[in-house]
Amino acid sequence: MVRNKRHPLTLAALALLITGLAVSAVAQDQQAAPAPAASEQTAPAISIGPGDLLNVMVFDIPELSGTSRVSQNGVINLPVLGLVNISGLNTSEAALEIETQLKQHGLVLDPHVTVSIAEYASQGATMTGEIHSPGIYPTLGSRRLLDMISLAGGLSPTAGKLVTIIHRNDPQHPEDVDLAEKASGLSSQKNPIILPGDTVVVNKAGIIYILGDVEHPGGFLVDNNEHLTLMQVLSLAGGTTNTSALSRTMLIRKVPSGREEIKLDLKHVYFGTQADLKVDDGDILFVPSSFGKTLAYRGIEATVTAAQQISAYKAAQ
Repeated sequence: MVRNKRHPLTLAALALLITGLAVSAVAQDQQAAPAPAASEQTAPAISIGPGDLLNVMVFDIPELSGTSRVSQNGVINLPVLGLVNISGLNTSEAALEIETQLKQHGLVLDPHVTVSIAEYASQGATMTGEIHSPGIYPTLGSRRLLDMISLAGGLSPTAGKLVTIIHRNDPQHPEDVDLAEKASGLSSQKNPIILPGDTVVVNKAGIIYILGDVEHPGGFLVDNNEHLTLMQVLSLAGGTTNTSALSRTMLIRKVPSGREEIKLDLKHVYFGTQADLKVDDGDILFVPSSFGKTLAYRGIEATVTAAQQISAYKAAQ
């Protein structure tokens, strides 16, 4: 009887071919598979804090289950087990710690524990700073920054664009958020979820005073992170007039020792022969009139007093 003989090399080549086809098919499936959609921001696990009321459930052992309020030093008192330190832990970590303690004390060989927060010490977030109605507002339903600002009555006229969020979980690392000019301009990353115990501080905008012989003297709001120049500040006030004494302009600035007067000649600034200085929050730019009967002759204190008496601020758009 004649038997068919296959050469070993032929079998090896066939195996390689089959393997290659399989790899190619897997690669095509991976390329065809749609990329997973980016998940939306979810609320991070909240650390348990002093005053919180916890529900502790030990599976199938009601005698070891119950509620306990966290003490000021982060300790809870559980039935039979006694005191357990859960300071700085979230609910999942606290459950693992309780399981460990139950095993170490020989109470349960293989415990299964769940921990939930029945009542936060602070059920809401603190809204403060430049908003209409500061206070504590509820954060139920994963409310975001703009929701909380709306609950607090919205921004005040003197509010800047910078908001600082002090998270209860990590107070040492506050989060700064730059508000867009319009609420629709905020992305989800700039509209974070506000959690119970968080503190939201809406910062105040800086104020630059422009007095004297300009079209629209007054106090103008500018964001503290904006660095305006003399020419930009003058444009907020509509510019100088035909009777302005440009060569006798004064910039009055706060310094550690009190007030500093910087004499300017705006004609040289206009023509680029003198640097266009940066102005800071609290600066007072005074442009006297060429007729001479102005505050310039009364000194710095009179000009500062006039600036402080301005009650209506003009928001810079």
